[in-house]
Amino acid sequence: MTVKKIDKLAFFLPNSFTALNIGCGFTAILFSIQQDFYKACMLIILGAIFDSVDGRVARMTGTQSSFGEQFDSLSDLISFGIAPSIIFYNKFLLGFGRIGMIVAFFYLLCGALRLARFNANIDKVKSDYFQGMPIPGAAAAVIGFVLISSEFPQYLHNTYIAIPYLLFYSILMISNIPFTSFKNSDWVRTNKRKILFLLFIVASSLFVYEELMIFVVMSVYVVASLIYLITHRSKFIGMFNWEEDEETQTPS
Repeated sequence: MTVKKIDKLAFFLPNSFTALNIGCGFTAILFSIQQDFYKACMLIILGAIFDSVDGRVARMTGTQSSFGEQFDSLSDLISFGIAPSIIFYNKFLLGFGRIGMIVAFFYLLCGALRLARFNANIDKVKSDYFQGMPIPGAAAAVIGFVLISSEFPQYLHNTYIAIPYLLFYSILMISNIPFTSFKNSDWVRTNKRKILFLLFIVASSLFVYEELMIFVVMSVYVVASLIYLITHRSKFIGMFNWEEDEETQTPS
């Protein structure tokens, strides 16, 4: 195999995972139309796994590119923006007419704005904190609610709970709330064994009872992030004020 063919294969590999992510999102939409919400939600989770792999493969093979970044953003919009909004609409909002459409569209719009902001600030944002909740996390929270509402319909299959829930996660995506990415974390570096054990527990619980644990894990992540913001507010002052920084650096 020639060097050129190897380079082409290396370039194709991460993008193939991105394409699989898109396929998961598209198929999830079809399953939701058929009212098979469990399969639809599981496909979103599978898409999130593919999404986490493509970037790592690109870095390992040294094939990061502007094309790959744009392709990845488009796949995220489909699998974590369009698909969850349609799944949620088909599950909770189908009988609410235009109001249901607007609520579902609002989530999609916030997801698109979140991705656009991330791409615009990709050279400025720090790797240890996200500006607003990342769209894959919001998608996981949304499908987590869909799953747990199917497990406990007598409590959670309620549109008056579902609509505020979706709006809450929509707003989190476009907010300036810092959400930790666990990268470059001193606590993670000094507690690797504890983190490994915790990951094992979380992965096992997700495997055993995913209908409940996806919702629980995402809720704990959000609540912990909000509590950390409140208790360490001074640490995050001005973290995302890049426009002000640019103005102060511009020569008169």
